[in-house]
Amino acid sequence: MSTSQQPDPRDRPARLTVGVVGAGRVGPALAASLQLAGHRPVAVSAVSDASRRRAATLLPDVPVVPPAEVLERSDLVLLTVPDDTLPGLVTGLAETGAVRPGQLLVHTSGRYGAKVLDPALRAGALPLALHPAMTFTGTPVDVQRLAGCSFGVTAPDELRLAAEALVIEMGGEPEWIAEQNRPLYHAALALGANHLVTLVAQSMELLRTAGVEAPDRMLGPLLGAALDNALRSGDAALTGPVARGDAGTVAAHVAELRAHAPQTVAGYLAMARATADRALAHGLLKPELAEDLLGVLADGAALPENGEDQ
Repeated sequence: MSTSQQPDPRDRPARLTVGVVGAGRVGPALAASLQLAGHRPVAVSAVSDASRRRAATLLPDVPVVPPAEVLERSDLVLLTVPDDTLPGLVTGLAETGAVRPGQLLVHTSGRYGAKVLDPALRAGALPLALHPAMTFTGTPVDVQRLAGCSFGVTAPDELRLAAEALVIEMGGEPEWIAEQNRPLYHAALALGANHLVTLVAQSMELLRTAGVEAPDRMLGPLLGAALDNALRSGDAALTGPVARGDAGTVAAHVAELRAHAPQTVAGYLAMARATADRALAHGLLKPELAEDLLGVLADGAALPENGEDQ
């Protein structure tokens, strides 16, 4: 058996110089991942102190320069800025002549496909939309989390293989998303991931109010099992008082929430109604029990937020 060491990825010749415009939580992590694949980060733009710290942590020794200079130095440019900033940034870079023909221009917005890069395309750039379906912390752990992470990929047909290859080099799994489906794709991810954080945070607050000293320890196994069951079985994994049709229990929940956390009532009622609809549609909630349950939810929604008559 050979004992020779595998070559360090950093010793391989770099194939592309990589620049990052916008050192938020995503860009430096993707550039660091591309570096592991043999590419060479050469420039990053960062404005705030926090973004400069992220760049220094994940891309040490990579110079911080203005966006136009990032493009000047780079074969592959990652545009990792907020969604609402992206169209104006692309237009500005194209109009000022910063975009070079043949330059790979990659944005990581979930909302947009490749068409948002049309101004750069007209300047000769190669447009790619690569959105990692992952939550980022802005720390080195993000690079590890990219292993096996799905990316929503949208690009012109002639660049599809190049886009998918870049995702694979970052350790991800490419998932092709048609241009017209990008907003729906992004809404689906936000519904699952962003709202999950809100639900968990509210649940922990309520448990603390109820006297639980370690709500995170209590919720961890429960929510982990619920997520695993949902991913495996979909609606068949539904449990709890709504799916069972326990109208009295749901009414008690609403009353307690109104008394202790009225700001959570609207969300509870909305999710309970959505759960009831799905449980009914999949035969989990018996129709004879659904009437009382839906009545409780309707009554709860009709009450004023403070629970008093007005």
